[in-house]
Amino acid sequence: MSILTNLKRPEGSWHRKKRVGRGQGSGLGKTAGRGGKGQKARSGNMRFEGFEGGQSPLQRRLPKFGFNPPNRTVYAVVNLGDLEHVFDAGATVDEAALKQAGLVKGRYDGVKVLAHGELAKKLTVRVNKVSAAARENIEKAGGSVEELPLVAHKPESAAKAHSGKGVKAPRQPRA
Repeated sequence: MSILTNLKRPEGSWHRKKRVGRGQGSGLGKTAGRGGKGQKARSGNMRFEGFEGGQSPLQRRLPKFGFNPPNRTVYAVVNLGDLEHVFDAGATVDEAALKQAGLVKGRYDGVKVLAHGELAKKLTVRVNKVSAAARENIEKAGGSVEELPLVAHKPESAAKAHSGKGVKAPRQPRA
């Protein structure tokens, strides 16, 4: 059995990196494998991704539209019809219960309940947003709605991330 100190790579499984421009004896001296003259022989020869030889590249020819702000708030959408099918009367519906029931999957900033479908059960709904029609339907069925404030991150993680930043050290008296 081999041990780590005796391990060797298989014969022919590697080769040295090609070193260009190291004299004629190396076989890749003088023009360093670039041939003679021309745009491709020069330094900075426009070999970047999307370059089409001076023709207007595809990413500039296609129309641009839309905007996705990088700090947008994305809500997981849950409909009243889904709540009717999954939860029993008297249940408390919050983000944890929705995830356990499989109605909310993935990572979202919050949960929003919309009024698609009918709700006949009395539920306590605790989510970040509720449409006006959904609120009306839940309360008509005898349930209650509590809107939770949207928290971007946990306070303890914020305190840890920003600890000591921007805080000036107290001034020492002169001796």
